[in-house]
Amino acid sequence: MSSERLKTMVFLTQTDTTIGFVSQNADRLTEIKQRPPHKHYIKALPSLQSLKTFTRVPERHKNRIRRAKRSTFIFPDGHSYRVIRETNHLQLIQKLGWAYTTSANISGRPYDKAFAEESADVIVKFPTQKGRQSASQIFKLNNISIKRIR
Repeated sequence: MSSERLKTMVFLTQTDTTIGFVSQNADRLTEIKQRPPHKHYIKALPSLQSLKTFTRVPERHKNRIRRAKRSTFIFPDGHSYRVIRETNHLQLIQKLGWAYTTSANISGRPYDKAFAEESADVIVKFPTQKGRQSASQIFKLNNISIKRIR
């Protein structure tokens, strides 16, 4: 399958925190989730090096981000990033280079397996599906401080 085709697809997969949609196509995710178009999605990245290509990491937060697991960071520009460490999810993110990630539900509603499966282009199954776990921690960064949001 061509890399251009992969960039337009929506995957339903076990992410590092829950079952979710993964795609490089924010417009498709917005349409599926029936979410306001002005809201940003979390951008999942395969490494700290790839994070540096999207944004400047404030010096005082580099170690925290490097050590973080299942944590999302909102940067001063308002965009959110999570470096993926979980092996299975990481394989998909590496294949795509980066991807937007979000829960597999209509915005504001609980997870519905039938809705999620019919909305996705590709369903990625792993030998052991974890199901719903706790959401990632979210931290808002600026050059001086850090604030826990969730």
